Amino acid sequence: MNRPVNILGIETSCDETAAAIVTDGYTIRSSVVASQVDLHRKYGGVVPEVAGRAHIERIHPILSETLSLAQIGPEDLDAIAVANQPGLVVALVVGVVAAKSLAMIWEKPLIAVNHVHAHLQSAMLDQTQIELPAVALIVSGGHTNLYECTSAVDLTLIGKTIDDAAGEAFDKVATILNLPYPGGPSIEKVARQGDPKAIPFPRSMLSPDSLDFSFSGIKTAVLYHVRGQDMKGDNRIEAMNPQEIADIAASFQTAVIDVLVAKTQRAAEQKGARTVLLGGGVAANSALRQALHKMCEDTGREFLVAPRPLCTDNAVMVASLAYHKFKAGQFADLTLEPKAGA
Repeated sequence: MNRPVNILGIETSCDETAAAIVTDGYTIRSSVVASQVDLHRKYGGVVPEVAGRAHIERIHPILSETLSLAQIGPEDLDAIAVANQPGLVVALVVGVVAAKSLAMIWEKPLIAVNHVHAHLQSAMLDQTQIELPAVALIVSGGHTNLYECTSAVDLTLIGKTIDDAAGEAFDKVATILNLPYPGGPSIEKVARQGDPKAIPFPRSMLSPDSLDFSFSGIKTAVLYHVRGQDMKGDNRIEAMNPQEIADIAASFQTAVIDVLVAKTQRAAEQKGARTVLLGGGVAANSALRQALHKMCEDTGREFLVAPRPLCTDNAVMVASLAYHKFKAGQFADLTLEPKAGA
């Protein structure tokens, strides 16, 4: 096929309803995202049933707006792509049903995309030449994974969290500190005024060669700092001044980032990678971006990070990765089902 390849991507893995049309894997023709943050804020986290209903209500208008903005009709599309894993099944099923329906009605190929793998495409969107192999760090509310990347469609999981994901730890610590949802941006904002060395929170590195992560310990350490080691003390947050809370936030954030950077450097050294990729919701964190950039500068590696608007869930990354799967002939059929796990 010599003409440009237009792919419609659909993303409904958690609490964003998104669609996008991307040409040749790099040119964004349109991108529409409907966030559910306001719906879930009063619960302090994503409620699956609420998310599912919101996706059902929003999927049709989102798709219509995406096609309209791109000034593209069904006849101009070459494939329909959808994130079918991992995520909340009640949310994923909305996107999968929509994608299968459109693929059948419009007689287009269907492409299944792993949501976590798609985050890597956000970091590579503006790059046509990348020195491979690369090591990719995906940091979000549900996942903290390290991959060896030998091509856009060839990813090998080499490290993962054994308990809480980094983003989940941010959200839980924000709750402990009485900071508003979503927790990641709240922690980052407050931490700017804090002393990152004020409290020596633990850095869990596991075994000397391990590329896996563990963040439950630091979350518990913050809780003990606030409530006492026996958890019987009063919650001291109410009595703390803003500077004390900022110091806790800064010390916690720095401890998490230290582990993320150290493990990524370890992975790059083990795999001989000259390129480091960063994606996922927590990739929007300025301190993490700066720390990884400095590590790469110090070790002579190239650092590629997703633009902030594409760090959170979006369909551009789905359509972009789908282009490479399209070229590789990796198609799905209409029996495609959503999967909670990767």
